[in-house]
Amino acid sequence: MTVEELGQIPPLGGSFVRGASGSGVAAARRVLPGSDAPQTTTLPDTTLRVAEVSTSGDDVARRLAEYERLVGERPSETMPAGFLHVLGFPLATALMVRPEFPLPLLGMVHVENHVSLFRPVELGESVTVTARAEGLRGHRRGTQVDLVTDVTVIGDDSPAYTGVSTYLAKGVHLAPAPEETERPEFVPPLPTARWRLDARVGKAYATVSGDRNPIHVSVLGAKAFGFPRTIAHGMYTAARALAQVGPARGDAYDWDVQFARPVVLPGVVDVSVRPGTEGVWSITGWNARKRLLHLNGSVTPR
Repeated sequence: MTVEELGQIPPLGGSFVRGASGSGVAAARRVLPGSDAPQTTTLPDTTLRVAEVSTSGDDVARRLAEYERLVGERPSETMPAGFLHVLGFPLATALMVRPEFPLPLLGMVHVENHVSLFRPVELGESVTVTARAEGLRGHRRGTQVDLVTDVTVIGDDSPAYTGVSTYLAKGVHLAPAPEETERPEFVPPLPTARWRLDARVGKAYATVSGDRNPIHVSVLGAKAFGFPRTIAHGMYTAARALAQVGPARGDAYDWDVQFARPVVLPGVVDVSVRPGTEGVWSITGWNARKRLLHLNGSVTPR
């Protein structure tokens, strides 16, 4: 894999403009079912790398404080895993809007997130950030892909953080879908909290994270992709659940979340965040009225 060095983290605004112009759509159309082209394609054989990203500026400190307030994290000089995702997200997005990337950015849905935080990262430390794409595969509703982001503290030999975000491009079929397996019936656990999310949550998290995908910030944009109203960012709900685990997660942990259904805004979400065996915390969120699962996962101290 080729490593391409960039001088700085690309601004998200420019990436979303390129995404809106249809980057990757032409490639996707060439392999839609019914065409003469093969039903497979490839991902860019490139890792984007920014060798030194400073976290010591006032802007990062301000964003961290706003992030902590929004998701319920305790104020700290240590950056939680969700904020490290925010730090690396623009680099992953820059890869997804390249002409050689086979999937359209806009409307892409975040369906899973798997994070390993190997050591705490303090505000003020300089880090190296990399992003790559892998795991292009079929899904019953389209195509999935993994965006892998590493954050390494300058002077260390291995990453402090590795995040694998799985996205679904609905309606874009680039590879055969696996056989669908029967899903077990969801039985809600006893809730430990209830979140009442107003219609402004999407814009609030977009301001902190920079993720201004129209499905989160525009009713018209959300409707264009099949949603009745805007939907909450998956990472907002996951980060809010992570914050409720609190110090029990330790300084290093694995954090895994699957997003079953989007949270339409405004909405009410029942949540269960509970300790289990061997220090593993379960996190579950579901529709309080319809009893349908929104997110499910775990936090495991390392």
